[in-house]
Amino acid sequence: MSSLSSLSPLSPTAPPGSPVPPSCPGAGAPVRRASLLAARPVRLALCLSPCLLLAAGWALANRPLAYEGAARLVAADPWWLLAGAGFTCLTWVAASCVRQGALPDRVPPGLLLASQFAAGAANHALPGGLGAHAVTLRFLRTRGVPLPRATASIGLYSLAKSSTKTLVLLVFLAVSPAWRRLGDLVPDGRILVPAAAVAGGALAVAGVLLTAVRPLRRPVTGLVRSALADARVVHGRPCRVLALWGGAAAMPLVQGGALVCVGYSLGLGLPWEQVVLAYLAAGTAVGAVPAPGGLAVDAALVWTLVAFGATPAVATATVIGYRVLTDWLPLLPGTLVLSALIRAKIL
Repeated sequence: MSSLSSLSPLSPTAPPGSPVPPSCPGAGAPVRRASLLAARPVRLALCLSPCLLLAAGWALANRPLAYEGAARLVAADPWWLLAGAGFTCLTWVAASCVRQGALPDRVPPGLLLASQFAAGAANHALPGGLGAHAVTLRFLRTRGVPLPRATASIGLYSLAKSSTKTLVLLVFLAVSPAWRRLGDLVPDGRILVPAAAVAGGALAVAGVLLTAVRPLRRPVTGLVRSALADARVVHGRPCRVLALWGGAAAMPLVQGGALVCVGYSLGLGLPWEQVVLAYLAAGTAVGAVPAPGGLAVDAALVWTLVAFGATPAVATATVIGYRVLTDWLPLLPGTLVLSALIRAKIL
């Protein structure tokens, strides 16, 4: 027994130069921590590269317009920009209200607001709002919400947001005489027919898959059943209904309010209702285009503002300022909050 203990590398009498066992705690911790710290900036750069490349390509293709717009943005009124920052903060509050209203379970409001702030940074990695949905799904799962219920809440959130935005657009079209100018922005049949054919084909393929593939039909029908049950529960609570539909109606209004403030700071020269109408029309028309960073919406928004009577340089500066204020300035703190939530195992 004494000879065996003398040969053990863990004993105090082990010979010098004995190798440290692989199970020894902390043996590879510094190397692993250093590799994680080194990989984090690389992952962030890879996530942001599509947005940066698209933005750089547009700026190179429109160098005079981008330069004049940036010069006007530097000389903007800071007080109106500060008001636009306030509307931007209200956007995260409205998104948190809609997320809570779409869920029967109650989640901590402070952590929910922090998750929505972090979700804005994740949206730059995935197009079409998929980054925000992924962050929200992870947050709800860590809060103990079952996966079907969390997924159903995301579907109800998307449905309420899109339908309410369309309803707000219809209201602005009914009360604003500027809707006649939008007729020039509607594409002709040569574009609408292929788009309708692609959409119809996608729906047909989805229907065939759900009908023919039994392993796919079972989880989809279960998800739809869970979503309908949760929707009935949510609409049976007045506080959830107010949070869901009131927040969904407030989101496009506060986003349009941020655009109005940026336009006023630059002397856009358009009434606020026309600016909000331009935002709603551009977002509804091309909001489903899967371009990261909202670049498709930005191009349509510049086009719509010019159709309403703004000069191209001021319209470009307004859209650039709006995107900087609502997306690029919160990107770094949002990424830090996202990293902090992940380290705290909240995500």
